[in-house]
Amino acid sequence: MYNSDLIECHNRIKPYIHNTPVLTSSQIDRISGAKLYFKCENFQRMGAFKMRGATNAILQLTDEQKSRGVVTHSSGNFAQALALAAKSVGIKAYIVMPSNAPQVKKDAVKGYQSIIVECEPTLEARQRSAAKIEQERGATFIHPSNNIDVILGQGTACKELIELYPDLDIIITPVGGGGLIAGTAVATANSGKDITVIGAEPFEADDAYRSLISGKIETNITTNTIADGLKTQLGDVNFPIIKRYVSTIIRVTEPEIVSAMHLIWERMKIVVEPSSAVAMAAILKNSNLLRGKKTGVIMSGGNVDLSKLPF
Repeated sequence: MYNSDLIECHNRIKPYIHNTPVLTSSQIDRISGAKLYFKCENFQRMGAFKMRGATNAILQLTDEQKSRGVVTHSSGNFAQALALAAKSVGIKAYIVMPSNAPQVKKDAVKGYQSIIVECEPTLEARQRSAAKIEQERGATFIHPSNNIDVILGQGTACKELIELYPDLDIIITPVGGGGLIAGTAVATANSGKDITVIGAEPFEADDAYRSLISGKIETNITTNTIADGLKTQLGDVNFPIIKRYVSTIIRVTEPEIVSAMHLIWERMKIVVEPSSAVAMAAILKNSNLLRGKKTGVIMSGGNVDLSKLPF
């Protein structure tokens, strides 16, 4: 599924993205009982994997669409990604951001010369504000996760990881809107390898976990999580991919997320944001499931407000 599209996507975006490094840690391997390979998208341009999908979506627009600009709604990382991607190709971007989005992410969007429109911190308000800009400005709406061009772009992180380590048993990613795990699923499905895809999600925003069980898209009951990038929910484009190819989703608590984030900072000496640490938290929580397995971990991003560290 989407094999040629994924290859074309990767070739298309290569001039605009980093092929990020894969790091290992013997200390964390001993703690987890698994052999872990961390695909460090915290070293990606603008600090997160979302640069991949945003770039691919923009490069697929017509010249007429580019002339009118793009619009999205995002709590932070996709906002930055679309802003930088738009700047890279010289088009205008309107970014709808909730008023409680981390200041570090708002500052980054402004730094990429995009136009920020703040709204109330609800999905309905975000969608309403983006639709208004789309109507008034003629801008093309690009969804942060429920867009096949975005999904394929996100999948290139996993594609690069498998090309480097084709003998992986498992790949685990955080789950928010579903774009990263759906892209990862596409990449593994087309790799010709027998790789299990696992998701990781906070208990406080566990719509994907419940959706996988019920077989239909569930909504978040709460979004009271430190993992601000995972507060969004699945969509009708990515969920069928997730339902078909994702093995399971592991839920973690807020203290487990903070502990995993602290471990990564302390032992690996790299900056990851709470959303990224959710995958590590799931590994630590389910060490028996992963024991002895070669496991790829998509480190989704590193955009942290250093004035609000949880430790």
